[in-house]
Amino acid sequence: MSNIAKVLSRRLDRGEVVGTNKKAIPFNKQDYQSLKQECLAKGTLFCDPTFPAESNSLGYNKLGQQSPKTIGVEWKRPKELCSKPQFIVDGAERTDICQGALGDCWLLAAIASLTLEKEILERVVPPGQSFTENYAGIFHFQFWQYGQWVDVVIDDRLPTRDGKLLFVHSAEGSEFWSALMEKAYAKVNGSYEALAGGWSTEGFEDFTGGIAENYDLNTAPPHLFKLMQKALMLGSLLGSSIVNTSSRETEPVTSLKLVKGHAYSITGAEEVHSYGHQVQLVRIRNPWGRVEWTGPWSDNSKEWNSVKPEEKAKLDYSAEDGEFWMAYSDFIQHFSKLEICNLTPDTLSSKAVSRWNYNQFEGDWKVGSTAGGCRNNQATFCSNPQFVIKLEEQDDDPLDGENGCTILVGLMQKDVRKDKRFGRDLNAIGCVIYKFRGRNNIHLGPDVLLRQPSVAGINFTYLREVSERFKLPPGEYVIIPSTFEPHRRGSFILRVFTEKEAAARFVPKSALKLKFCFLFLQCFVVFHTGTDVKTDGFSMKTCHNIISLLDVFKKHDTDNSGTMSSHEMRDAVKEAGFQLNNDVLQVIISRYANQQYAIDFDCFVGCLIRLEMLFSKFCWRLTSYFFLITINKL
Repeated sequence: MSNIAKVLSRRLDRGEVVGTNKKAIPFNKQDYQSLKQECLAKGTLFCDPTFPAESNSLGYNKLGQQSPKTIGVEWKRPKELCSKPQFIVDGAERTDICQGALGDCWLLAAIASLTLEKEILERVVPPGQSFTENYAGIFHFQFWQYGQWVDVVIDDRLPTRDGKLLFVHSAEGSEFWSALMEKAYAKVNGSYEALAGGWSTEGFEDFTGGIAENYDLNTAPPHLFKLMQKALMLGSLLGSSIVNTSSRETEPVTSLKLVKGHAYSITGAEEVHSYGHQVQLVRIRNPWGRVEWTGPWSDNSKEWNSVKPEEKAKLDYSAEDGEFWMAYSDFIQHFSKLEICNLTPDTLSSKAVSRWNYNQFEGDWKVGSTAGGCRNNQATFCSNPQFVIKLEEQDDDPLDGENGCTILVGLMQKDVRKDKRFGRDLNAIGCVIYKFRGRNNIHLGPDVLLRQPSVAGINFTYLREVSERFKLPPGEYVIIPSTFEPHRRGSFILRVFTEKEAAARFVPKSALKLKFCFLFLQCFVVFHTGTDVKTDGFSMKTCHNIISLLDVFKKHDTDNSGTMSSHEMRDAVKEAGFQLNNDVLQVIISRYANQQYAIDFDCFVGCLIRLEMLFSKFCWRLTSYFFLITINKL
């Protein structure tokens, strides 16, 4: 890692960079302290104009203005619901989160896990907020959104029906931090309805800035229990769910009181002694705050009679609070999916906790430039963005006993929930990883990407984020994120977590480098300037150059359409002697391509002439500059 990168990394860890948790960006440019002081000075309660107490904030379809589900909804402040509302009572607990009429159990499972670590919770729920001291009807929360932290301001008007909160609420009744947090998250995503349906990992990531991974429990790796213990020890957030195969029922309950299609949070993984044997146990919480597992190792089941009292006392095994223990063997048999959110190095301050190292990049898939699609699209695949990671040190004490470098790669597409209202579909996204094989800062082309096999990759899936853990030998690798189909526009975040420090960088296209035949362009310009210019016509060599240029155009017009696509244009221009970076190519496409992103021969030649003129002017100025410097030194 360069000195500059190390300095930036240390500043990020200390929160000295705008967009970190300690310097969160005001969402919608609303500054919490300024707005609060303004309300206190005027003696008024804050009313948020950017997320008003109106039907549009509830939703757009099932919770829209005409929906029967919104009939009778009234927005009320906590002081209108109870005499002595409190923000947090005796610290935030998992039991503070009970699901309401919104299908966001995935979010509530994530919030429940958040309460297990006070330091993580306070990054999302800033302390010092209350309904008594300096109360102005305004609160704020902080969420990680696509690479940066934002500070979200809300008023405390909450949707109710018949005097009760419509959505998330606490079992306490007079505690409102969880309901207000849900409202702030709804604001970030555009509405409450946008929160319906999802995976706990999404909430985990937006509350921590961490990176999530998923495990299919039908094919659980043999070391998964140890991995869960290690993850919980590191403060990672864990969730699980059971696949619902019934289309007739929503969240059906099994005979053992497990809820299908429902998100649970994992809050513990311990081993106990039972009849002389060690038994692996998993502690699980239902965000409903009720409906618990009734099988072996459930609350007050006979299995606990075999455990010593001092062990039982440590495990808090009999409370009726929606939380329960079950054997790990039963867990992987009855549950379908495990989600783990691994935390960034700046999340926990304790020096006793080991940390991941990570690198983060932002990028875009631009139609006609970098939206190349998967490897099936050979004509365009090589135009996708490329990122290099250098792995040098192998892991210490690997859980699976295999030597190598652990790397966790996550690819996330932006603004998924916010765009639900507009009917935008998710892209199928994934990535492939190639060995970089000694190349230095070179954007890999078809000679490597289409002729050599990749060493790893993430399957293409219609999710906000896809991620996977790999173990690779030390070396340099290039990661190529893409959509499955070409010409699919989108913005993305690529994150790479490693157990050991690893250098990573974006591989740009080569800077503008022109080697075009200047004689041909001179004559071609003369030919188009009019009859008042004296010329004896084109020489045989010039004509040959013209024909060669036409040959280049036809060669890269692979579908014989008489035009080139923007991706074909890149290779054609390169063969003509121009190597363009993505930004320059994007400008060219917007200037010379038609609405179908096609370029005909006339535009192709016109583009080359313009590039040559710009290059000549640049070279003349650069030559004059160095000439003046040389003269001054004499």
